[in-house]
Amino acid sequence: MCQLLGMNCNTPTDIGFSFTGFRQRGGLTDHHEDGFGIAFFEKSESGRIGLRQFHDNKPSYLSPVADLINHYPIKAMNVIAHIRRATTGEKSNLSNLHPFVREVWGEQWVFAHNGQMTASFISRTERLHANGNAEYYSPVGATDSELAFCYLLNRLKATFKSRPSDEVLFAFLTAQCRYLSANGLFNCLISNGDWQFAYASSLLFYLTRKAPFGEANLSDDEMSVNFGDITTAKDKVTIIVTIPLTNNEKWQQIAVDECVVFKNGDVVFKDTPSKKTYLSIEDGIALARSVGASV
Repeated sequence: MCQLLGMNCNTPTDIGFSFTGFRQRGGLTDHHEDGFGIAFFEKSESGRIGLRQFHDNKPSYLSPVADLINHYPIKAMNVIAHIRRATTGEKSNLSNLHPFVREVWGEQWVFAHNGQMTASFISRTERLHANGNAEYYSPVGATDSELAFCYLLNRLKATFKSRPSDEVLFAFLTAQCRYLSANGLFNCLISNGDWQFAYASSLLFYLTRKAPFGEANLSDDEMSVNFGDITTAKDKVTIIVTIPLTNNEKWQQIAVDECVVFKNGDVVFKDTPSKKTYLSIEDGIALARSVGASV
């Protein structure tokens, strides 16, 4: 099982502080050393959304590509990053690195997953592709994660011939993520550059920074930032991560089987099971190991 990092905000923002701590988990403070990827959605002056991506099969804590990201601050509205601990798919193959990207109704959708799909789901879904029944999307690499992403999008395009409303779309994505969670361990982030969708099967946390801003201390690196010195009163930035990145801020945990959608740094949609369940970090790690993954 790998680790996820997302950012959604109301103004173009540099993710450098969070990424500095996150990248250390790729081989230094944790063992997710089988590469990393990051995708930035940037908005042009005309309002059009573009996508910038980086992948490297080296451990993120010593990757020159990760150094570039830290030294070349990219201001974006939505970001999804992933550090990999390989369970399926060749370790050194770049095609197996998240985030994965597909075109959906003229939008670029970015997806990253941590967890492990069951062998029965993998074999059943691979047979659909082998028999030509996957009408729209097929995986390029060999991971269960990309297979699950293609499954989700194929169900989406088979159900809707044109883009539904956001409310209908989010309800559909929630239902599909719950199906995938019933067929494995399935924590994921999805973004089209306008919104960011987060679904928790076990561990996922978020934090919204807004005025009055204060100081934040990274857990994985000796670095602190007083956001009051580098922000405006109107800024609002939400960070989503597998395990909290700072040790002096109050993180909100997403419940098991809960879906939360963020736009402009705010929660705009939430679907919570009637009975909320929260796993401790220790229990989440134990669950991952029980299905053949690791945190």
